[in-house]
Amino acid sequence: MSDMVYEAGTKGRADVASALRFATELCAWVAAPWALASWSVAAAVASVVLLIGLPTVFATPGDKNQVIVPVPGAVTVGLVLLQLVAAVAASWAVWPTWAAAAVTVLAVACLWTERPRRRRLLRGTG
Repeated sequence: MSDMVYEAGTKGRADVASALRFATELCAWVAAPWALASWSVAAAVASVVLLIGLPTVFATPGDKNQVIVPVPGAVTVGLVLLQLVAAVAASWAVWPTWAAAAVTVLAVACLWTERPRRRRLLRGTG
């Protein structure tokens, strides 16, 4: 974790936006395969591979220290939005209303706190 660069510009210390984004990603990683498992186990496994693998492989230089495949900031923003949509949609599909509502609030809070990072990524400054 010490090589990660966070919004506040410090190494190794997560800020609120990073923590909310990670919590929402965790919800997506759990809820999406759960929602897809009754339809197709292969789709459930693929959802985890995509939700974890895509942001690991594709990253914007300057946003992460270790970039395997560099992509423009808009791609990173799109991957974050994919995680948020997956978390919210899948949670409403399979979890009780109170849990899905909590995930929705978490995703909205993530969207709000991610604004500076999103602007920076869309400007192309990593």
